[in-house]
Amino acid sequence: MKPMDLASELTPLPTQQLINELQSYGVRLVDPRAGADSRRGGAGPSDHKAMTLDGMTVMVPVHTAPAFESPYLVEKPDAFGQSRISRDGLVLGEVSFPLQPKFYGLSTADGIPYSKIAVLHGRDVLATTVLQSCIRYQSRTKTCQFCAIGQSLAAGRTIERKTPAQLAEVAKAAVELDGVKHMVMTTGTPPGKDRGAALLTESAAAVKAAVNLPIQVQCEPPDDDAWFARMFDAGADALGMHLEACTEEVRAAIMPGKAQVSVARYFEAFAAAVPVFGRGQVSTYILAGLGDSREDILDVCDRLTRMGVYPFVVPFVPISGTPLESHPTPTPAFMNAILGPLSGMLLATGLKSIDVKAGCAKCGACSALATYERQALGREELRHGGCA
Repeated sequence: MKPMDLASELTPLPTQQLINELQSYGVRLVDPRAGADSRRGGAGPSDHKAMTLDGMTVMVPVHTAPAFESPYLVEKPDAFGQSRISRDGLVLGEVSFPLQPKFYGLSTADGIPYSKIAVLHGRDVLATTVLQSCIRYQSRTKTCQFCAIGQSLAAGRTIERKTPAQLAEVAKAAVELDGVKHMVMTTGTPPGKDRGAALLTESAAAVKAAVNLPIQVQCEPPDDDAWFARMFDAGADALGMHLEACTEEVRAAIMPGKAQVSVARYFEAFAAAVPVFGRGQVSTYILAGLGDSREDILDVCDRLTRMGVYPFVVPFVPISGTPLESHPTPTPAFMNAILGPLSGMLLATGLKSIDVKAGCAKCGACSALATYERQALGREELRHGGCA
């Protein structure tokens, strides 16, 4: 049996457009068991499956309501692990699936499966939620309406508090067995003014003592900016402080507890963190489709890129069991109208996802942004006669 030869039957579609459509509409899988296991509900990215197309690994919804009715279909992988993707019977390309990581088969000395400590995201990213609980999750009047941090814990798929020793053990195994390239440490927000920075500091130090692995830490802005230097000195290479929504009105409606930390405070924290971590090593996650307009998102992105903060804009995908589980995903056209201009801003300010040391922007699997960025860079090189 030979690998698929699709040259004569492919219907070309620009990669960034295909990614936008897949992440908006999801896909139907002929073989749901293809590739690494995917999760239904729980902390994100959930209800997704990692797929690689045109050299890009992307997270595509497979367990959401839109995905069940998606016009896109992925066939069962062949003996070489390749599948064809089609829309309404028309073949568009081929995809492959990252395999189940080897470290999932191991357990800690006290019997906890490694997969309950950290999981594989995308193709080569190790991700963990250090504290699987949040002061904002206990009340539906305060919780982020898209959040499912408590579902994973209730389902027994994880443990509430990962110790620094456990994280170091799993990180070392993931690097040695599966070639993991970087790590994301996020956390639910605990009580206290540091907002999780203390937990991330001790966790990053433990992992760096065990294995040379670039780490991104993610938390809300702590009250004391001194935490940025503490996290960096402990071994964190990059920092994520996630706005999720850009305007105070949408933030108050969608994340009433988190909105108590104002957008102005986020920008103060960004300004303090960039000199510590460096330009492009501080990022923020923005969910397009929650109610912010295209102009709102691009205005904030313009401010961020000028500061040296990488705005990682992703399409909102609802998670089962949350108040927003029936909220519509943004259209591919809406995402195109944001990501095209944003890639130009990134190019103009010298920010590149490939230069990010660790984290969501470096992985890029939850958005087509890296593909737009790659295309914008190619156009710029052509304009200058191929010279970088």
